[in-house]
Amino acid sequence: MLTLTGMTTTIIEVSKNQNENNMSLLRRFTRKVQESGSIRRVKSLRYNERAPSKLSLKKRAMNKIKRRIEVEHLKKMGKMA
Repeated sequence: MLTLTGMTTTIIEVSKNQNENNMSLLRRFTRKVQESGSIRRVKSLRYNERAPSKLSLKKRAMNKIKRRIEVEHLKKMGKMA
């Protein structure tokens, strides 16, 4: 018996018939996996990133403002070109 369980609730089971060899069992299993679309779904989600939260966007903006003010101050003091 071959099973596939992943991050989703998709469970694929294939049991061996009496006169079936291992290659045909494996072929049936791969066909079932392809038909379920679970591999395609996982691959499509592979490189997706979550949208940043409002709090992290605000923090990033505040850090940018702080850096800009500090650079302006250093330029006035003549320590930065």
